[in-house]
Amino acid sequence: MHADLIIVGAGMVGSTLALALEGTGLDIVVVDGGPLEVSPFDAQAPFEPRVSALSAASQRILERVGAWPGIAARRASPYTDMQVWDGSGTGQVHFCAASVHAPVLGHIVENRVVQDALVERLRERGSVRLLADARLEQLRRSGDEWLLTLEDGQQIRTPLLVAADGANSAVRRLSGCETREWDYLHHAIVTSVRCRESHRLTAWQRFTDDGPLAFLPLTRDGDTHGCSIVWSVPEREAERLMALDDAAFCQALGRAFETRLGEVEHADPRLCIPLRQRHAKRYVQQGLALIGDAAHTIHPLAGQGVNLGLLDAAVLAEVLQAALRRGEQPGDLRVLSRFERRRMPHNLSMMAAMEGFERLFQADPLPLRWLRNSGLKLVETLPGAKAMFVRQALGLSGDLPELARA
Repeated sequence: MHADLIIVGAGMVGSTLALALEGTGLDIVVVDGGPLEVSPFDAQAPFEPRVSALSAASQRILERVGAWPGIAARRASPYTDMQVWDGSGTGQVHFCAASVHAPVLGHIVENRVVQDALVERLRERGSVRLLADARLEQLRRSGDEWLLTLEDGQQIRTPLLVAADGANSAVRRLSGCETREWDYLHHAIVTSVRCRESHRLTAWQRFTDDGPLAFLPLTRDGDTHGCSIVWSVPEREAERLMALDDAAFCQALGRAFETRLGEVEHADPRLCIPLRQRHAKRYVQQGLALIGDAAHTIHPLAGQGVNLGLLDAAVLAEVLQAALRRGEQPGDLRVLSRFERRRMPHNLSMMAAMEGFERLFQADPLPLRWLRNSGLKLVETLPGAKAMFVRQALGLSGDLPELARA
């Protein structure tokens, strides 16, 4: 089999890229190790534990590739405000969408909902070939192309290969792309909970001595008492919390959250995810590009991971479309380097900011505690600074691709 472009990974980022490149005339194949089946959506089913905080820029991208209606028809929980405070001091800051005349700051959406809507759209359009249950076994350069050998022995050739296969990318490993990475020595406990009080369409984040704790608002049929939690703690504490029964876990969670939303009345089954920072030294080589978690993974502190990945997909699509209009070969290293030059600085700056926040809010020395509390208090008094943070959260700043622009 031969294709002009092979995308390995049909997750949120890979599927978005495939849809963004429809109509370019490229013969596109998406390869994924999963079944790529879209199950009927049950609105009464429990929320999935893995969610994303989709920014306004991400929403625009998903709207323009035709996937947002499928997301909205399932469920997406908007939030208009964000409350952040230091559990070891008195510093706190409140962000509001209305401060920049935006209707919402973003939407909390289950990853499965986003992926199902994207795959549904791909199947409806029918212009991209999908290879399900197809795991990559071998990868090598063959002349001017990449030769992929799948687990079942099938081989595919392509002059342009895109890795969108996640943090443990097989394409990145088999192609020899080097990374810089380190362990945060923390695990994230994720689940959905029900609180006694309404979340008030607000995303809540408390910085504890162990790590950040986020309560992200989930809304269903007008019920605003649900939240998705992301609780970052050291490994031993994670093991202890995972071993608790549901009642004891809810009590521990409520204490850590200072019962801002009243008692935690119920928790769904929990997942525990090791946290690791990873960044590819290069996003591209001849005929190859890395996007999304295959290129970079960051601390889930601000829920920016998927937003960075969707921007990667939109920028790469824009670069490839421009190259095709000029008559250039889309797999040429000079073409792909344009994508890298646009995305790497933005991703690195976001990673550095998240790393700085993570280190600052876990620091014990008194001067650093004073600094972070004073910083939060200062931001709270400066409308201009708050508006800048809000625009960043909305994805309205920086070098935006056309798909993400208002």
